[in-house]
Formats: sequence, structure tokens, C-alpha cells
Amino acid sequence: QVQLVESGGGLVQAGASLRLSCAASGPTFSTYAMGWFRQAPGKERELVARISRSAFNRYYADSVKGRFTITRDNAKNTLYLQMNSLKPEDTAVYYCAAGVELVAGRWSGDYWGQGTQVTVSS
Repeated sequence: QVQLVESGGGLVQAGASLRLSCAASGPTFSTYAMGWFRQAPGKERELVARISRSAFNRYYADSVKGRFTITRDNAKNTLYLQMNSLKPEDTAVYYCAAGVELVAGRWSGDYWGQGTQVTVSS
């Protein structure tokens, strides 16, 4: 089991950058594929980015390709999401998840953080 705590959210203007961090507890962080999801008001939670255990494979939603970068530091048990050129439509609660896999055609995670709010003003 792994516990996840996100940080780094906030209120920024369009075009700005933010870096989210997700600190994981326990010795098993490196055994999980990790991901960032987000959920905007009135919308379903969606996968933003996913990174494999070794960081060899990365997936990005089309809406964030070229602007967001997911990385991980297995030595520090930490997952990151660098978000550049933020847009108002990026406004959402961002969740860190462990054990992110495609199940029945949908991305899901086994363990979740509590979420961090990102608000982008125009």
C-alpha cells in the first residue's frame, strides 16, 4: 500500500507555470506506474499524464501535450507534473495516483492522493 500527498497547486494567470509534486510513503513507489488525473467542476475525472515504473514510457492527454511534463524520482519517492503555458481550461483539482493502468478501456488507479486545486485565470 502507498499513501500519496500532493502539493504545488495554486492560482495563476494564463500563460504561467506550476509544478505539482506528489510525495509517496512506503518502499514500493518504484513498483507502481504513476499518473496525474484532474477533475473540473461538472466533468469526469480524466487522466492527464502517466509514467511507467522506470519512466521509460510516458502518456499525455492530447489537451496537455507539449505543455505538461511528468517525471518521477524513485530515490525520493516523488512524482512531478511540470505545467507550462497554463490555460483557463486547465483549472481543476489535480490528483496523483499509483498503479495507473488501463482497465476495461478506462484509465484508473489503485491509490489516490487528496488532490490539489489548480486555478488559471484569464
